[in-house]
Amino acid sequence: MQTERTSVLVVGAGLAGCSAALFLADRGIDVLLVERHPGTSLHPRATGQFPRTMELLRVGGVADKVMAASYGLGKGLTIKVAESVRGKVFQTILRGREDADTSVISPAPWGMASQDLVEPILLDRARELGAQARFATELVSFQQDSDGVTGRLLDVASGRLSTVRADYLIAADGHRSPIRERLGIPRHGKGPLSHAVGVLFDADLRAHIDADSVALYYLNNPAFTGVFINTSTPDRHLMSFDYHPERGESVADFTDERVTELIRIGLDDPTLTPDIKVIQAWEVAATVADRFADGRVFLVGDAAKVTPPTGGMGGNTAIGDGYDIAWKLADVLTGVAGPGLLDSYQAERQPYAEQVVIRSLHNAKERMMPTLDLSDIPEPLDYLALGFGFRCRSGAVIVEDDDPAPAEDPVIFDFSPRG
Repeated sequence: MQTERTSVLVVGAGLAGCSAALFLADRGIDVLLVERHPGTSLHPRATGQFPRTMELLRVGGVADKVMAASYGLGKGLTIKVAESVRGKVFQTILRGREDADTSVISPAPWGMASQDLVEPILLDRARELGAQARFATELVSFQQDSDGVTGRLLDVASGRLSTVRADYLIAADGHRSPIRERLGIPRHGKGPLSHAVGVLFDADLRAHIDADSVALYYLNNPAFTGVFINTSTPDRHLMSFDYHPERGESVADFTDERVTELIRIGLDDPTLTPDIKVIQAWEVAATVADRFADGRVFLVGDAAKVTPPTGGMGGNTAIGDGYDIAWKLADVLTGVAGPGLLDSYQAERQPYAEQVVIRSLHNAKERMMPTLDLSDIPEPLDYLALGFGFRCRSGAVIVEDDDPAPAEDPVIFDFSPRG
């Protein structure tokens, strides 16, 4: 059997994997992206791009397309904790564009594109730059040695096996990450926090929400705890509801009839007839891998950390992971840097992931889980410090001070000349 050759094998075509492939190809690196599913995500999932993420997407040549795929840019993102969409408001967290002005820090805007639209944009650009991508293709085994990684690929449709040899392997294969599990890399953190059912549905809600905004509601209703958000597809919305397996509840309990009733309660509209598109269960969890690297294998995205969705940082961190490992691998593969540069990936990205999870946990307690015990969790960084002021400490960084703080305030950063 002939062995295919590539510089980097990326497994998983989510936000992290597509980003890694794009940024590698942008630097002229031969990259093969494989994904066991037949295509990219059909579910909106992660929505929204922080300005720092938009800066990275500009480097990759896709910022304009992501902005074109964004929605609600007129009035921006509104975040409320409420009993229902038109009911009692307990807290207003964000009031739209007026509360999200970061122009003093970055020229990049906030993007508001959903994952189902961003992934194809990243993928198309990666292919345009020379990356290969194969769907319905599963990595069934791999072995690494001092010179590279050998993987066995299964064509899901035909059952045909093939072999690929790469210098490096990027594991972007999701929160369950078979690659991470085969490497025996444990995880730490709070672990599972809750279970939810996400319902994607179509309905004309112009009487309920402003069409020129992104409306995110954390719903603390006597009937349920959940979330509502509109999406970039006109008249398409997402609502989630917590359920409790320990009480014998399961996703099977959420029939079209039941979710219709819950949607009506959440929207204060007893006559609404939503067109239910997808009902999907998922687990809310908080975990970070003990190691982000093992030899020539690197974890990115949800394979490296899983964070509650409260705060929208999971998808943004995934793109950041893809960018960071891509430029470092590219510099090593092209001889710009020695292999020691790769040690900085874990040294820099793991502490950042820890801070992302901390911030998201505090958001979850504030917005949805008031009884969540965070007595063992440090106080969080604010969004600007986390997004723009995080300090990368590694052997690749020349440190000019011994300040132990993980971040600094980017608004008051001293840009005056040194020396």
